[in-house]
Amino acid sequence: MRSFLFSSELVRVSLALCFTCPIVMAGLKPPASSGKASAPAGKSGSPAAKPRSAARAATGSVGAAHGPTTSNPGRGPTTSNPGLRPTTTTAGRGATTTTASRTPVRTATRSAISRSAPRGSRDVHTASGKDVRMRPSGKLSDVHDARRGMDVHRGLGGDRRVEARRADGSRLVSERGRGGYAERSYRFRGHEFARRSYYFHGRRFDRFYRPYLYRGVAIDVYEPELFYPAPFYGWVYNPWVAPVAFSWGFATNPWYGYYGPYFAPQPYYPSASAWLADYMISTSLADAYQARVDAGLPVQPPPAAPPGQVALTPDVQAQITEEVRRQLALENAEAQGTSRGQDPDPQSSGISRIVADGSTHAFVVGDNMDLTSSTGQECLVTPGDVLQLRTAPAPTATEANLVVLASKGGQECAKSSTVTVAMNDLQDLQNHMRQTIDQGLGEVQKQEGKGLPKAPVSAAAPAVKAAYIQAAPPPEINISIELAQQDQEADNAEHEANQEALGPAAPSASKASSAAPVELAKGQTIAQVKVLMGEPKKIINVGTKQVYVYPDMKITFAVGKVIDFQ
Repeated sequence: MRSFLFSSELVRVSLALCFTCPIVMAGLKPPASSGKASAPAGKSGSPAAKPRSAARAATGSVGAAHGPTTSNPGRGPTTSNPGLRPTTTTAGRGATTTTASRTPVRTATRSAISRSAPRGSRDVHTASGKDVRMRPSGKLSDVHDARRGMDVHRGLGGDRRVEARRADGSRLVSERGRGGYAERSYRFRGHEFARRSYYFHGRRFDRFYRPYLYRGVAIDVYEPELFYPAPFYGWVYNPWVAPVAFSWGFATNPWYGYYGPYFAPQPYYPSASAWLADYMISTSLADAYQARVDAGLPVQPPPAAPPGQVALTPDVQAQITEEVRRQLALENAEAQGTSRGQDPDPQSSGISRIVADGSTHAFVVGDNMDLTSSTGQECLVTPGDVLQLRTAPAPTATEANLVVLASKGGQECAKSSTVTVAMNDLQDLQNHMRQTIDQGLGEVQKQEGKGLPKAPVSAAAPAVKAAYIQAAPPPEINISIELAQQDQEADNAEHEANQEALGPAAPSASKASSAAPVELAKGQTIAQVKVLMGEPKKIINVGTKQVYVYPDMKITFAVGKVIDFQ
């Protein structure tokens, strides 16, 4: 009830302020000049930059006097302490660390084996207690290793995700080519939050989440670190006086050449929301390209589109822009609430609201996801693909059906096909959009008056850091070594699972690889080397390096990758 009253109040305030909004000007032609952005050049993932505090000159934007509001404000259940066991913490008394008497929502690792199995897959419970899923091809898909407290997923695209629970209850997650993060729970005003310390492409940054239980599934809802003033959200949300041309400056970057058949930026932008849509797509594609390079995976461009066309059409870009506007309205509502001492409600901010609002929603994929199509076949979506939620799932469903609006062909899920997405993955899709939008808002401020119009003076107030951020535990500064160690342990778990699931008659990796020449290269991961060479006779640890000793070769690894062999 609290969220309903809060949203209704915001709607009334916005309507009152709208009497002072400038009149929309129509029929203006786009200017010939354009600006250049510090666009993604194959690496990104850092949090949004802090806004400048200098005042901005006024511009003729519509609705700058107030921020956007969420549609259907009263939809969806709300709760002051969703999914948590009763606690004795007094609201408003600051943060406390999670203890055994305050059990976090997430008490186990996230296992892909609990999701719908693609047609032809085989689930095996081994003698050592592992739960293993094998693909129809006989290759390993998932391992749940209770002894190690670890879940491993092998993606169709060659990626791998490893999630483990540490002894202190915190989580450690690593992804092939994407680094990983450490997550620690904490409490603020009687609510559970989580801080994730990311290590991504050699850089460290933090993000924050509110976990809760939705339909019995552990859901992590992204929470912004900074909130901007309402006039700034209004300026980003609403159309400008006239569209602007913009030069991104990424035409010569390798990732853009790679994805050229799939994506082309819009020639003109009628609003910052439209600009943010292309920022989200380009950033997702740049990250995906760099992840493939870092993982040592082959870099082959997607199939070419028909002449003069790209796979991601202007119509799909328009749907992404509309979703960006919805997420901006949501964040503006949260900003107004936090200014009054209210913490964001994850059920109002996350997919609980999305699946119940009766609207279609478009999501830009931010990470590789293996999904099951309506035909029962497993297929892949990768960063930059676009999925759409058209109908709400059944009230007790833990998965939703989405339609593929844009994909890159090959082994990816076909355009217009229907795929099944688990609820926690659906929340991750929304999280990716909100995270990238927040990152893009910092870029919007950098481009004001350079390639984008200036925001009004009323939008110049600096962003405010959320109170729950300031109460978080310290970040984990150096997790790269621990991530590499976890990857090595996951190698062992996979090897054991393969041996146990396939049975004693299955040929070993070393015997299987003897039939063809072994191709080793610097930069390959431990897992890739084991596929080619099998298990080593001996492992020698030399500081931060590891030497794998084989009968006719020694291979040296640093941070989980080959640096030398002899």
